[in-house]
Amino acid sequence: MVLSISGVVLLGIICFLFFKKDGMKLTHAVVCALFGFFLAGSAIAPSITASTASLASLLGGIKL
Repeated sequence: MVLSISGVVLLGIICFLFFKKDGMKLTHAVVCALFGFFLAGSAIAPSITASTASLASLLGGIKL
């Protein structure tokens, strides 16, 4: 659950920065959000969730 909320916050910040700095239009953001919702309901969603969790654990294990 923490990873999901953190991922949503991170993607929201990135979308906001694109919108403010790089001229991302509001319609582009809406299309990206709709794509995410449709992708979450597809058959590939468990694979994406597993790979995201794997990446998060890999990044969490890095000691700086």
